[in-house]
Amino acid sequence: MSRMDFLRQGGTPFDGFLYAAVGEDRGGNTVSVLSTLARLGLDPWDEAADLADLPRADARGRLEHLLARFGDVPALRQDHGAIILRLVDLLPKASDRLAGQGARKGVGQGLALPSAAGALGAGPVIALLIVILFLVQGFFFGAVGPGE
Repeated sequence: MSRMDFLRQGGTPFDGFLYAAVGEDRGGNTVSVLSTLARLGLDPWDEAADLADLPRADARGRLEHLLARFGDVPALRQDHGAIILRLVDLLPKASDRLAGQGARKGVGQGLALPSAAGALGAGPVIALLIVILFLVQGFFFGAVGPGE
């Protein structure tokens, strides 16, 4: 199942890595790590989390293997090593991710959950206010029923 943390307001600890440029494709468009992983059929946030959990040397090896499969960016073949090193340096360390997100963790994911207020948004609050309005209206003005 894909992680949906990227929908939270405020981004994720992986944004620096995922939105980093890998290079330009043959059409002259800048290609990000997010785009590269998505074009390879991978979930970018899952891959970023997996890479961040690895020791740096292992993350470099895995990222090198992934990017070797991607041929749309000519500069990637020419300057492969420097690009890999730069990208791995952008990955958050596991301790940095957890310290920046508080003590609550997602079930089985190792990531913090957003606060309840931020996760719910305004929709449930508005629905609750409408229900209260109907209850107050029914209490003060009464309801038409079969006994009247």
